[in-house]
Amino acid sequence: MSREADTVHTDQGSIQRLQALVGELRDNAKVRVHLRDGSSMTGIVAVVPTVQNFVDAGGVEGVNGVVKLIDNDKPDWSAMVSLDTIARVEHLDSVVYGTSQT
Repeated sequence: MSREADTVHTDQGSIQRLQALVGELRDNAKVRVHLRDGSSMTGIVAVVPTVQNFVDAGGVEGVNGVVKLIDNDKPDWSAMVSLDTIARVEHLDSVVYGTSQT
């Protein structure tokens, strides 16, 4: 069953870029994600994202992914960030391969 996404990607270059981002977003890593719109947000990666199949509003099937960020100092805050909106990832700690929170 496909999920809906604002944008989906079908070209190999975009898919490889999304997969590379997954490798940078490890469980429990504290990161600042710099978004394509010039904004940024800081949080802890709750679960390693995956590249998955989605369908956009026009019915086009492709891939994208989301990463959930949390902040232990703000228990009511979390953010779901589409991988294709991330320009770059800045690591704020030394976590490369963390442990799952599940």
